[in-house]
Amino acid sequence: MSTEVVYETHSTSEDNEAGIATGWLPGRLSAAGREQARELGERWRDDGLAIVFTSDLGRAVETAELAFAGTAPPLVPDARLRECNYGELNGTAEPLKDRTAHIDVPYPGGESWRQAAERVAGFLEELLRERDGERVLVIGHIATWLALEVVARGRELDEVMAEPFAWRPGWEYVL
Repeated sequence: MSTEVVYETHSTSEDNEAGIATGWLPGRLSAAGREQARELGERWRDDGLAIVFTSDLGRAVETAELAFAGTAPPLVPDARLRECNYGELNGTAEPLKDRTAHIDVPYPGGESWRQAAERVAGFLEELLRERDGERVLVIGHIATWLALEVVARGRELDEVMAEPFAWRPGWEYVL
């Protein structure tokens, strides 16, 4: 069994530009983000994708809708692909200061990074069972990337969390 996963983060949001950690709030793409979403579609539109899964948060759904407007792959939102829930700190800059402090300690009223990665890992396990032999695109957040690094590459969460996250135009994994 194997499933090819192309992973992309949602495009740049207004909150990203303002230095705010949106967390479980919907967020909206900035003008630059809307252009990035169109470029995302150009990168992958003719790549043989069977389906596009996206976080159900507004900025990720908006990215998927702009990227694949009027094209074939179905778009399926899934709440398990959400960002880490910063709880009382959703929509503030505070979670950006020291993510490693919350690997195992939940944010006040929210979840830890480990809990977020485990949530996404459940999605990935289901994806492997139900999409064997397919190539799929997943649009998510840092929590999605963390889970893919742990599940697909066998890395330790603490190790991945210690690295700065750097955007790039897509990652490819095999589950």
